[in-house]
Amino acid sequence: MKYEKKISDKLNELIEKNMNAKDGYEMAINKVNNSEVKKFFKNRAEERAIFVKDLRSEVWSNGEIPENSGNITGELHRNWMALKAALSSNNEDAILEETIRGEKSSLDEYNEILNKNLIPEKVSNILREQRNAIEATIAKAKNFEVILS
Repeated sequence: MKYEKKISDKLNELIEKNMNAKDGYEMAINKVNNSEVKKFFKNRAEERAIFVKDLRSEVWSNGEIPENSGNITGELHRNWMALKAALSSNNEDAILEETIRGEKSSLDEYNEILNKNLIPEKVSNILREQRNAIEATIAKAKNFEVILS
């Protein structure tokens, strides 16, 4: 079964979002002092690289061309700029707060796609796994906020 263009576009949006999240996490590693938070950001960057790989593979396997670079548009641009501002302050609390905000935005996007039931079950399973990992990231970031305050 061939993807509809609309589904491919949605998956490419997720690829963009995950590529930008990966870049943000990589930048954050050098902006925090706490070794556990550094490890957390490193693991999230690696996780997002896997998300991108899995989504690209899915788009390719169905005859479409996957997104190849992060592209900052609209809300994504605003979230990225807020994260960059937090990173420039070297304030761990602000960085974690922006991480949570960005992840909630990602979570909303995943839920929107999953709730429409437009995608094949195999892709739906991949997106559910990624969404669950994003939920876990939010919980862990909130936990760090409590510990560091």
